[in-house]
Amino acid sequence: MMSDLHRPLYVPEILVNALNQDETRPLIQLQGSAATAGASLLTVGDVRDAASQFAQALQGMGLGKGSRIGLLSPNRPEVLHVANAVQVLASVYSPMHPMGSFDDHLFTLTDGELDVLIFDAERYGDHVAKLAAQLPRLKLISFGDHPLATNLTTLAASYAPQKLVAPRVEPDDVVRLGYSGGTTGKPKALASVQRTGLVTIQLMLSEWEWPNPPRFLSCTPLSHAGAAMFIPVLMKGGTMLVLPGFDPVTVMQTIQDQRINCMMLVPTMIYALLDHPRFDEFDLSSLETVFYGASAISPPRLKEAIERIGPVFMQFYGQAEAPMSVCVLRKSEHDINDLQRLASCGRPSPWLHVEMLDSDNQPVADGEPGEICVRGPLVMNGYRNNPELTAETFSGGWLHSGDVAVRDPGGFLRIIDRTKDMIVSGGFNIYPRAIEDILAEHPAVSQVAVIGVPHEKWGEAVKALVVLRAGQSVAAEELVAMVADRKGAYQAPKSVEFIDAIPQTPVGKPDKKALRAIYQA
Repeated sequence: MMSDLHRPLYVPEILVNALNQDETRPLIQLQGSAATAGASLLTVGDVRDAASQFAQALQGMGLGKGSRIGLLSPNRPEVLHVANAVQVLASVYSPMHPMGSFDDHLFTLTDGELDVLIFDAERYGDHVAKLAAQLPRLKLISFGDHPLATNLTTLAASYAPQKLVAPRVEPDDVVRLGYSGGTTGKPKALASVQRTGLVTIQLMLSEWEWPNPPRFLSCTPLSHAGAAMFIPVLMKGGTMLVLPGFDPVTVMQTIQDQRINCMMLVPTMIYALLDHPRFDEFDLSSLETVFYGASAISPPRLKEAIERIGPVFMQFYGQAEAPMSVCVLRKSEHDINDLQRLASCGRPSPWLHVEMLDSDNQPVADGEPGEICVRGPLVMNGYRNNPELTAETFSGGWLHSGDVAVRDPGGFLRIIDRTKDMIVSGGFNIYPRAIEDILAEHPAVSQVAVIGVPHEKWGEAVKALVVLRAGQSVAAEELVAMVADRKGAYQAPKSVEFIDAIPQTPVGKPDKKALRAIYQA
């Protein structure tokens, strides 16, 4: 058809085309409990055939284009097989975080009106039974045997692999129903479309610094960011080694033994590696690129990571509403002698329009705080069933990120803080991240979170929650003085509390919502 002459390919077609090449090349290597069933090494052909078998099994149960398929599982090969099968069927994929709460999972199933939940029977059997008791019409499919579910692993194995045929999809077809944040309230339903998925992969291939070929270590959930690496690794001719989860010693041992050359970590994982007493026992010299993002990183700790691991760090900045690659800070742009640069999230991708706007949607000058706002094909269509929030987020024809930043003359953006995290004390706006960065410079400090707590006189007062490095100590007064010297007494913490750990969201971000619930009560 002439109408198809210049029609772009979307992710299902790209996936099928890529899986039909180099079928004998090793693609997935499963480590530890991630290798739950069958071979621990899967070739491109193995993954292609599994996609066919799982797609046939799901189709045989009445699922197809537009079906809403939830997934709840730790890392195991079937997670990737389901994700690929969903692309082949043009279904809507709604993975739930394996560390999420019962209430979060119930909210996703009900708010998303999911048709089916695929789950790991051994890990989540009892959990899902409780969910099913409240959702009697929900169809259950399991990895492994479960009395309430059809065993998908066994059923898929009963089908002979067939040639993969990509479905015809349109740019605004919904491909994924995800739930954003929840750090400031109930999770928000984001309907990601084929256009967004395509551009996400294009940006990761063009903007990210991949070794050639990549030997990528996945230690984050395959149901989330871990799976986002699969197609880029496939198209770069690489291999993905999958761990069941993040354990510092296992990660470092695997890097050493398997000569891993790239991986993705969130900042708290980087801190855990650096702070581990066995860090110096391992040879991490094979690493060429460590992608990091998802939350702000402490500049002093990033400097330490570069000095101890090497100049291998590349930051990506985005959010669920515009994933992964709004800005990047390349390896060569990490200047260990410039903490302001290490506090930067990089420069905007040339594929997108990125502007710093004030509260009237007007551009701000370099050096002045403004909200990072984005336009372009990476941006989501909106929040599902929430036109008011969509209109607010897209005010003035821009995606408003909620991140306040300043731009330097070189075009690098430095995030000051989230607008919702700002503290108002005595009429002054105080940005917690600036205080956190100062406190993190102290050699005794491992991690820190700063929040506002109620105060009769000033409205809010600055409170610092500090995690110390093992065997280290520091007086609270010394930390207060550090901030007062640099930012003035009005921004210095009025209280400092030493805690064992900072609570994390399921995706590894410091959970300030949880901290505020504790300390603002």
